[in-house]
Amino acid sequence: MNMIRITPEDEIFPEELRNINSSPRELYCIGNLNLFKNRKVAVVGSRKCTAYGKAVSQNLCRKLSASGITVVSGLARGIDRQAHIGALNGAGSTIAVMATGIDKCYPISNMDLYNKIGKEGLIISENPPGYMCRKYDFPHRNRLISGLSEGIVVVEAPLRSGSLITAEKGAEQGRDVFAVPGNITSFFSMGCNSLIRDGAKAVSVLNDIFRDLNIEIPQEVVDVKNLGKDEKIVYDIIERKGESTAEYLYKSTGFEQPKLSGILTVLEMKGVITSSMGKFFVEKI
Repeated sequence: MNMIRITPEDEIFPEELRNINSSPRELYCIGNLNLFKNRKVAVVGSRKCTAYGKAVSQNLCRKLSASGITVVSGLARGIDRQAHIGALNGAGSTIAVMATGIDKCYPISNMDLYNKIGKEGLIISENPPGYMCRKYDFPHRNRLISGLSEGIVVVEAPLRSGSLITAEKGAEQGRDVFAVPGNITSFFSMGCNSLIRDGAKAVSVLNDIFRDLNIEIPQEVVDVKNLGKDEKIVYDIIERKGESTAEYLYKSTGFEQPKLSGILTVLEMKGVITSSMGKFFVEKI
């Protein structure tokens, strides 16, 4: 993959980064520089996250990308990885902002994604090839994630999370900050719930983000023909009732709770159902 170095003197240099504090003096890039011209939304979250958080991240980013929005994230494990995967499925694609040198994939477990983004999206770093990042490079990098984006969505994060730094930088830069609320007893939701308490916009349904940022909601065709037998059973109950709780589905299907939880997660990842406030709905855009 070919690497290109750009500076603020170059026309293609992203306009959004010219006007932030500590604007980068140069960017090293691999991939499609034209993605800088797209509307961009950052989706970030914890490296350690739940199946629910992963499903929300991938589903949201698939929808954003289907609307031509480029998803910006940090190529970390967990939420970031799912954000990039979801975004690669649509026209908007994705930008990965690295803290390492542009030629160093971190974590190495994301090498498959690094290679795919280099071919189908865009990888950027303000650090030159060969640079070995230090701990402070990650929070410093986060100002670029937020700076590139018109909105920042935190999907899942504990109280001590780099994602909260990204949200803080975004607020300082005048960006809209969104947070996906979660269970108040969950370690993985404490950071998001804290952001909402402090003024971030709560995401009750994914389309809230589209409406607030004036993004056209994609018209997706939901294909239920290829659902597995047990997935179809759960889907049919939700469709018939219009909405359903996990407790009702548990009683109606007779499935063990771990099995039912897994089915619901898969259905959300496939984009055929969505969840909000403890209820599940058939996904109708």
